[in-house]
Amino acid sequence: MIRKAVLPVAGFGTRCLPASKAIPKEMITIVDRPVIQYVVEEAVAAGIRDIVLVTHASKGAIENHFDKNFELEASLEAKGKDDLLTELRSIVPDSLNIISVRQPEPLGLGHAVLCARPVIGDDEPFAVLLPDVLVDNRDQPRTDLAGMMTSFKATGRAQLMVEQVAAEDVSKYGIVAPRGEEPKAGESCRLDGVIEKPEAGSAPSRLAVIGRYVLPGRIFSLLAKTPPGAGGEIQLTDAIETLRQQEGVDAWRMTGHTHDCGHQLGYLEATLAYASRHPRFGEGFRALLKRYAAED
Repeated sequence: MIRKAVLPVAGFGTRCLPASKAIPKEMITIVDRPVIQYVVEEAVAAGIRDIVLVTHASKGAIENHFDKNFELEASLEAKGKDDLLTELRSIVPDSLNIISVRQPEPLGLGHAVLCARPVIGDDEPFAVLLPDVLVDNRDQPRTDLAGMMTSFKATGRAQLMVEQVAAEDVSKYGIVAPRGEEPKAGESCRLDGVIEKPEAGSAPSRLAVIGRYVLPGRIFSLLAKTPPGAGGEIQLTDAIETLRQQEGVDAWRMTGHTHDCGHQLGYLEATLAYASRHPRFGEGFRALLKRYAAED
């Protein structure tokens, strides 16, 4: 079973400025909880029990969010605010371990994942979840992350989560080249490669890599040998390409859909999606939407 997940949270979040100037982008709130809490909840639902945060000195708010706040809990308990106290304590389930490691300098996603090597080790598969992407599996029997993990167990091959994007948007993503027919939703297929930001006319498919990976532990040895690429950074995609050439890599086509919360419109869409079905605020939020729509 895959029990560990790496969440790279050391980046500066320049796409979210000015909102991310003083607070980590991962702590920007969707309705009543920060983005990163949704990502951790996704991991827990898939069976993850150890979360490795690859963080930076400026990201202390993330660690504090997942730490126990004794004074606040004592205050809530003394005031009889039991519902809030229960919600606060449920942020980190008893079955979950949160572990932090530092990325000393911004040397790319591949380097951030490599920083987790002492915790993960070279012999154990693990997941990587980019924390500015929310995967929405509403009303589905299992999460796409759980499906990827099952596929890894069945094939032994690394899994990259992909989502079909509009033809005019392929130049914004890494686009996979499937070997043979494209997989159906909830299935995976072998890859012949990943093309970074191709032109629409030359893209091998419309299936974009969107921020979820299941990788074997030996990816660390490949990352350690990967030379810096674009911008002087160690690219995770370069190490994955080496892995593909050596033993194959699969694309898992997701059944849900994503919200890119690192982009303002993606963040607003996520707010609409999650607020409209919130158990406490959903009804009131939908009424607000109707009111503003009527005013337009």
